[in-house]
Amino acid sequence: MKKDEVPQDKGYLDNTSLRDIYYATDGDGRYCQVASEGWYAKTDALTITWDSIRDEAETVRQDVLRGRKSPLAYHILMRLFDAGLLSAYSGIPKKTIKKHLKAGEFEKADGDTLQKYADTLNITVEELKKV
Repeated sequence: MKKDEVPQDKGYLDNTSLRDIYYATDGDGRYCQVASEGWYAKTDALTITWDSIRDEAETVRQDVLRGRKSPLAYHILMRLFDAGLLSAYSGIPKKTIKKHLKAGEFEKADGDTLQKYADTLNITVEELKKV
């Protein structure tokens, strides 16, 4: 792609100071970095992805409110984690995390474990207990 062909479609980067960086060739055929304000194809893909995540999160939220899952399940999903990743970052065994995804088991978690979850998910323990 040539430098002047780098997409500049306003989208998810609009109204932010963020920019994507693309590599393109300049007039002499050398590669250079070019800032882009967005690309409609990427914006569409991200919109579809986030809509899907929000739909799934609402389903999990309803399961939490019905007592079928713990709030931990919701917060993991909203931060794009899974049990394995949360385990790797928190040091809590994956088996324990899977157990705490159940509403009744989560309520039995001790304060230190809840604090580790909260710290890893970058929320407070009080926020962790709510959806």
